[in-house]
Amino acid sequence: MTTLKSILLAGAIAMLPLGAQAYAAPEEAPVAEAVIADEAQTETDSEASAEASKAKMQREMDEAVALIEKMFDTNSLPPIEPARLALGQKTMSALIPAGSLEKMIDNLYGKMFKTIMGEMGGQSDLMISINTGVDNEKISALDEATKVKIADMFDPHRKEREEQITKVIKPLISEALADMETPMRDGMAKAYARKFTAAQLTDLNSFLATPTGSLYAGEWMALQADPEVMVAVMRALPPLVTKFIDRAPTIEKDMKELPKEKQLSDMSDKELSKLAKLMKVDVKVLKEQRDMWKTDAVEATDDAAMATEADAADASSTDDYAADAAAEAADAAAIAAEGEAMDPAYDRSNWSAADLKRVEDLETAYENASIAAQEAAEEAAANARKKLPD
Repeated sequence: MTTLKSILLAGAIAMLPLGAQAYAAPEEAPVAEAVIADEAQTETDSEASAEASKAKMQREMDEAVALIEKMFDTNSLPPIEPARLALGQKTMSALIPAGSLEKMIDNLYGKMFKTIMGEMGGQSDLMISINTGVDNEKISALDEATKVKIADMFDPHRKEREEQITKVIKPLISEALADMETPMRDGMAKAYARKFTAAQLTDLNSFLATPTGSLYAGEWMALQADPEVMVAVMRALPPLVTKFIDRAPTIEKDMKELPKEKQLSDMSDKELSKLAKLMKVDVKVLKEQRDMWKTDAVEATDDAAMATEADAADASSTDDYAADAAAEAADAAAIAAEGEAMDPAYDRSNWSAADLKRVEDLETAYENASIAAQEAAEEAAANARKKLPD
């Protein structure tokens, strides 16, 4: 018995194979029952895990939506005249007819999705290199027909697999885009009603009712993903990135010259009392947090100083120190990851805001101290090299 479940999480589809085929003779019934029981338990565990993942993602999406609603607050906007809104709705009915979003995505879907499927399907130079261990340069010299034959040797049914995935994904995308059209149309209608006067909207609607206007209305959204537009935008990106890289030193200098933000450990008792009143919390809570910050900062500074002294005394140990530090950090990360995977209490989305801030602040302090220690070690080693004979 084979079960295939498709889970759609924020536009991503995960195919989870659950269970296996079991055939047994009548006298092997107890074994068959055990297999079926194991399958049932596995499927239950997988469903529970999927539900937990969906719930977590839903919380994250709710937080993101709340943030966007806060950034783009519409509650303070004045009401829209009903007649003007009706004109805006008429405009959007023409500009965003049913299926227009899907038409726009199809400009990308037919090309980008097929390209991605080709990369994943084993036909790309990268996948052939991974599967065979042969260098990319040798693979790139092969013609496409040869690459297809190589990919087919590893997965003779890849074309059927690609077609099946496309068959599953395409309707889901169409359904999701159809669901988006109505709220998008409503939001655009309100935006147009606020931006344009009733007379301007009437002019727009008159134009959209003409043959040229009707053609424009049916194509304007799809043209946003036209190959000419996509290529032009992509070609414009490298110069933009280069500008940021070229100006990075100036930006970094300007940022360093700005006063640093205050930490809780920098605040006086008077400032803490004021902060406590604003937050409506007991000032003792803030004082405990501040004192803990100060203690951690002192310990981190002491650790950095000790590391600097040790490396200055023996410059040859710099590489070992860095390797040990990296190994310890990796071990700590592995332990933390293992604990988080096994115990949902380590899932930060389940922590309180205060606990989360405390952990993140301590992590930042630790990271800063580690960087300072490493930089001091490198400087000590450089100074030692100047004294050592060549």
